[in-house]
Amino acid sequence: MSKMHVKTGDTVVLLTGKYKDKYKDDKKTPRTGKVLEVSPKEGKVIVEGINVITKHVKPKRMGETGGLVKAEAPIYACKVMLVCPKCNKPARTGVKILKDGKKVRVCKKCGETF
Repeated sequence: MSKMHVKTGDTVVLLTGKYKDKYKDDKKTPRTGKVLEVSPKEGKVIVEGINVITKHVKPKRMGETGGLVKAEAPIYACKVMLVCPKCNKPARTGVKILKDGKKVRVCKKCGETF
């Protein structure tokens, strides 16, 4: 398994791909989303509202309805960048070791730990 720079629950922005140029409602800030699932073995993440696909679902039991279901598909983790919670900008992260020996992520722009 490889290490990932994002965790479940992080807010990320897309760097490349067809969803990169999609903007939020105000048309000024790039598309961001919350990481729903991380797969370190494949090196992929599932981001809320990004890479939405339409799946054709058959009914499994009597009485169930089939149809088209929209779901997020995984994308490579190298295509997303973590958004700093303090400065609200995409930033690279570093690791800082606290006095008690705990490792925390640090924003390279503002120095905020998260």
